[in-house]
Amino acid sequence: MAEVVLSVRNLSVSFNTPDGVVHAVNDVSFDLQAGETLGIVGESGSGKSVTAGSLMRLNNSVTATTTGNVVVNGVDVLNCTEDEVRGIRGQDIAMVFQDPLSALNPYYSVGAQIAEAYQVHHADASKDEVEQVVIDMLTKVGIPHPETRLHQYPHQFSGGMRQRIVIAIALVNKPKVLIADEPTTALDVTVQAQILDLMMDLQRETNMAIILITHDLGVVAEVARDVLVMYGGRVVEKASINDLFVAPTHPYSWGLLGAVSSLEDLQRGHLKTIAGTPPSLISIPSGCAFHPRCEFYEGVGSRCSSEVPELRTISSGQSMSACHLDDVQIVSIGKSKVLQ
Repeated sequence: MAEVVLSVRNLSVSFNTPDGVVHAVNDVSFDLQAGETLGIVGESGSGKSVTAGSLMRLNNSVTATTTGNVVVNGVDVLNCTEDEVRGIRGQDIAMVFQDPLSALNPYYSVGAQIAEAYQVHHADASKDEVEQVVIDMLTKVGIPHPETRLHQYPHQFSGGMRQRIVIAIALVNKPKVLIADEPTTALDVTVQAQILDLMMDLQRETNMAIILITHDLGVVAEVARDVLVMYGGRVVEKASINDLFVAPTHPYSWGLLGAVSSLEDLQRGHLKTIAGTPPSLISIPSGCAFHPRCEFYEGVGSRCSSEVPELRTISSGQSMSACHLDDVQIVSIGKSKVLQ
């Protein structure tokens, strides 16, 4: 049994805004083992990135209220002092942010930014040691001529190269957990494949755990072992990657998989969509947040609009689903959706 390097229990996050309280994350729980890749998927506004930020306690402490437990390498991040959290960030858990250009400081060379991340946790390192570490990291992430390029600035690199530099910053202290928030957004498919291959190679080398946040089910299918499907700030399905694609157990997952483009869809000139729009997290629908968009709502009745479904294990396997449909219905409908 692999070591559990991250344990999240009953994580909830809300933000006070002039328009009301935003319930961004509600009662999220999961474990992550060393060497494992967990995918978190869902539409924009489902709570994926807020969940990721909470794991490193990056949410604004003035406007955000965070409850639950986030245990990284045996330490509960949510109960640490600010100094203790700074010692954990980068060292035990690190993050690759969605937009590498905005994540990098245009005023400093890329080498200086990698060096800063290293020196935070190695204050006694000599100048020569730090420079060698920077060169080694640039080499490891595939930046050519690192001795020269470490002196260059972010604007002098392509989008794919900037993403590699952000990964180098995140991995320079060899963290046990890497959070990758939409790491391939805005990159062409060839560069996407290179970035994903790079992350997987580094994972095999260091045995780090990865949380991959994305809306791209194709990316998840390629690299993840397990998946959390989020909607309205909650986890609505928890499954292995194989079970998600072969036997999905939640109507929202059925909709997401149905919206994945295929050659037949493109030839017909249209794509399948999920009716309606994601809910406002200020006024989340009562009961199951997905019920206003669910095609099976009428068949279940008032429970969907009045009672929040519990995330439970479906009797046919290991997948967990938060749906009021019974197990027999979930299994039969899920199979039919996959065959469509």
